[in-house]
Amino acid sequence: MEDIRARAAATALPLNSQHISRRATTFNRLFAAIYSGAILALFYHHMASLLKPTSLGSFFVSVSLFISDIILAFMWVNAQSYRMNPLHRREYPGNLKESLNKDSDFPALDVFICTADPYKEPPINVVNTALSVMAYDYPTCKISVYVSDDGGSALTLFAFMEAARFAAEWLPFCRKNGVVERNPDAFFTSNNDWSSETDKMKEIYEKMKMKVENVVKKGKVGDELMNGEEELMALNQWTTSFTPKRHPSLIKVLLESAKSKDVSGESLPNLIYVSRQKSESSPHHFKAGALNTLLRVSATMTNAPIILTLDCDNYSNDPQTPLRVLCYFLDPKLATTCGYVQFPQRFNGVSKNDIYAGELKRLFIINSIGMDGLLGANYVGTGCFFVRRIFFGGPSSFQSPELSQLSPNHVVEKPIKSPQILELANRVAGCDYETDTQWGYKLGFKYGSLVEDYFSGFRFQSEGWKSVFCNPKRAAFYGDVPISLPDVLNQVKRWAVGLLEVGFSKYSPITFGVRSMGLLMGLSYAHYAFWPLWSIPVTVYGFLPQLALINGAAIFPNVWDPWFAVYVFLFVGAYGQDLLDFVVAGGTFRKWWNDQRMWSLRALSCLLFGTMEFVLQSVGFSNFGFNVTSKVMDPEQSKRYEEELFEFGVFSPMFVPIATVAIVNLAGGVIGIWRLCGGGSEEMLPQMIVVGFVVANCWPVYEAMGLRKDAGKMPPKITFLSVFLALFLFWFGALFC
Repeated sequence: MEDIRARAAATALPLNSQHISRRATTFNRLFAAIYSGAILALFYHHMASLLKPTSLGSFFVSVSLFISDIILAFMWVNAQSYRMNPLHRREYPGNLKESLNKDSDFPALDVFICTADPYKEPPINVVNTALSVMAYDYPTCKISVYVSDDGGSALTLFAFMEAARFAAEWLPFCRKNGVVERNPDAFFTSNNDWSSETDKMKEIYEKMKMKVENVVKKGKVGDELMNGEEELMALNQWTTSFTPKRHPSLIKVLLESAKSKDVSGESLPNLIYVSRQKSESSPHHFKAGALNTLLRVSATMTNAPIILTLDCDNYSNDPQTPLRVLCYFLDPKLATTCGYVQFPQRFNGVSKNDIYAGELKRLFIINSIGMDGLLGANYVGTGCFFVRRIFFGGPSSFQSPELSQLSPNHVVEKPIKSPQILELANRVAGCDYETDTQWGYKLGFKYGSLVEDYFSGFRFQSEGWKSVFCNPKRAAFYGDVPISLPDVLNQVKRWAVGLLEVGFSKYSPITFGVRSMGLLMGLSYAHYAFWPLWSIPVTVYGFLPQLALINGAAIFPNVWDPWFAVYVFLFVGAYGQDLLDFVVAGGTFRKWWNDQRMWSLRALSCLLFGTMEFVLQSVGFSNFGFNVTSKVMDPEQSKRYEEELFEFGVFSPMFVPIATVAIVNLAGGVIGIWRLCGGGSEEMLPQMIVVGFVVANCWPVYEAMGLRKDAGKMPPKITFLSVFLALFLFWFGALFC
């Protein structure tokens, strides 16, 4: 891309601009200084209480609260790194015309789409994602789409055989009609401006969709559906011995740009199906392993200098997105160290007030803007454009691969269907290929954590690469948000285990990260790495003040005590700043309320269980596996989600602490009111405030336990276990109080 950068540098027109809000930065820094003083004062108060215990029970309470507040303070300090230098950017893709005059001027683009299970990730959704990027406003001869099917399913391959035929109709239709939503399903769902041509295209799409969905429903591809000997031979490779965990590599070129044409005679993008070899005796490293296979396979076939990684449900919503990326990759000021451009994840189908906080505004927008003002946003696993060079060492320390054909500088001269190319591609997709190589450690996406995106981005930036956060007004990508509480919690539990794997490794952001990237950047990554530790203070504050209240023991300062003002300031200050950040990022108060509620519920359930899972795994008692989050929409669940009813319909151990907290706090509230009405001391008021706040957050839990009759209500087993556990805690609390 050096010659393209040179032409871009020769033009006088800017490709991008950036802006830092000095007013917001000054306010954040001033507030951080004041808040830090309040934290130190709180610690002084805790130390004074520890040095003057009145009983063993009071000492236990003081230690528990002190540890909880230390963790809260640690996480707050880490979070301030996002507020020290927030950066906003803007791109000018129209100015690229000066340096990109013809198709050959554009750098090639390889797109990686990962899927693993046709029953949890419907193939028709993966097809729509692929079609949306194949139809980019970009020279089609420069686009290559690689689909990694880690489940090795004939159903997925069949779906993409159908997609290859449909693409020949869809791409020219988009160009001719100026279609912006180039995901066919999204276009036909939202478009109201119908014409005979649109009706015809929709009919073609619906036939393809029905054919793919019927095949998935049957679980096999019938011979009558195969078009020609080539497809028959490809699909006949699935034998009785062919399983998702044990099968040979399969690489199928479905479209070859040099030969495949659409109905208007224009070239189609390359479309390649890849299923890497699997063996139960070889480690596969989950998604990171699949991505590294695509890195090697694509290097042998097209070796584009730019790579886009996408989740299977994360489709393109803006055909101009690659041009926005070039505004950074072709900028001479950024070219030498800019390793990737990250777009925020945005979601379709979010309920009116986002009851499960599925938008994750802090992770995908607020924190990314803050990191962009340091060394750049973290990699979030999808919607990210990389320069291929980033996978081969730091900007000034190139790491050579074991084969010259895998080097980012290698030029592919043979057609992608040539026997030599396909033979090498299958070789590098073998399950034992990485043995005795640096793949996953010094080359490619990094192994060592279940959250390969977070860990890889962290390692790239620790090697000296920088990144850019691109957040245009029109969303670049849309994905599906989980609509079931068990799916939400299971997904975050996996994240929790993976984050702790990094936090307590030799690459811990608090040590290795600070040394390699600087204090603020290290703290920003540490905030994520130790995110599961939120479970400790939330659990303590969810039970301890309430049990003390039930037993008539005051553990906070009296409302007229000056120390009570410190507690109020710390609580209101943290939540107020959080609300302000959320609203500035485009949120509403109702969405923020649901977001902070889900923060508490996640801490009590998936973060707590993830922490325990990590501890057990560390001592050899647990072997965590990768579970694909389901993208299948159940009609009844969808209806309850739209009505904003929490989904507790299936038994999950993670519901037990949530329900137990709800019961203990309700009991604490009733007993606290009874004590106050009976002339009780004002010393209990602070605990009553805590109880009231928790009870308000637990309202959906109370609904599910006693007020609802639908299939999403709390399972009776969970209620029984929670009542039993609550009674045990009442007895235990009586011993210490």
